[in-house]
Amino acid sequence: MRRTWNGLAPACALALGIAGCGLLAPVDPVPIPPARPDGATATEPSAKSASLARYYAQMQNDLVARGLLRTDGGGVDTPFGPDDLARNFEQIVFFDEYRAGAGISERSAGELGRLRRWAGPVRVSTEFGLSATQETRARDNQDVAAYVDRLARVTSHPISVQRTNPNFHVLFMSADDTELLKTRLRQIVPNIDANTLQIFDDLPRSIHCLVVAFSGRNAPQTYTQAIAVIRAEHSDIVRRACIHEEIAQGLGLANDSPEARPSIFNDDDEFALLTTHDELLLRMLYDPRMQPGMTADEARPITRIIAREVTGRVL
Repeated sequence: MRRTWNGLAPACALALGIAGCGLLAPVDPVPIPPARPDGATATEPSAKSASLARYYAQMQNDLVARGLLRTDGGGVDTPFGPDDLARNFEQIVFFDEYRAGAGISERSAGELGRLRRWAGPVRVSTEFGLSATQETRARDNQDVAAYVDRLARVTSHPISVQRTNPNFHVLFMSADDTELLKTRLRQIVPNIDANTLQIFDDLPRSIHCLVVAFSGRNAPQTYTQAIAVIRAEHSDIVRRACIHEEIAQGLGLANDSPEARPSIFNDDDEFALLTTHDELLLRMLYDPRMQPGMTADEARPITRIIAREVTGRVL
């Protein structure tokens, strides 16, 4: 359901749950201008945006009616053990969904990549488009803040909501905000490549939300900047699902796997929100024994040890 991309720029590659291409030199901090003055009246959505909102509301209702978009995090019906966790970790961390440099036009041939994650603090900010009401902004800010606190606890990594010098931007934008969105992308990443920018011109409606992560030239597996874009037309559950998946993928869980269960890193839409299984993946990713740039072969013995530790089955 959700389309999540993870790219590295300039000449960037995007992927569905992505890990991307080229490398990006760090950019100067960019202040966050509000999409509109605080307290200003939200603009009425266009016919296109209103139509998308109706479509996504019906889609959410249909998925929930089929027993999907679960928010319980998994239970007795979704057992998993350390071997499952280790296998899923490798699939989600070391594989990409799309070929580097090909945007969304070409699936990856299944090559193993290297472990990617943040080394420094992650400072998350939110921004909103022209149609966002004060109530919507307050709700989304609350959801992001609560989730960021959870991620910080799970990973033991410095992750926080910050308005000053953010490096992980969560943008809630509608179909009416295309030009505003592209302007912000250029401000945040001045040397963003044209292929990445072009994706935002007319997003297919199947793209519900996405994340693009950037690294430095001298450390291509260490993220220094990320931008998550969430469609403002989404209803409540899918909106929170996008928050959960895109921020987690922007931390380094870049791929999806049909074998991962209970997990949001699976395109079957069974789970909407981060599960216990997914929390353990994040704990493993940010364990000090794991390092950016590791190959799957280098990480595999450590992965198995940590998987047993976090599931309570220590060797």
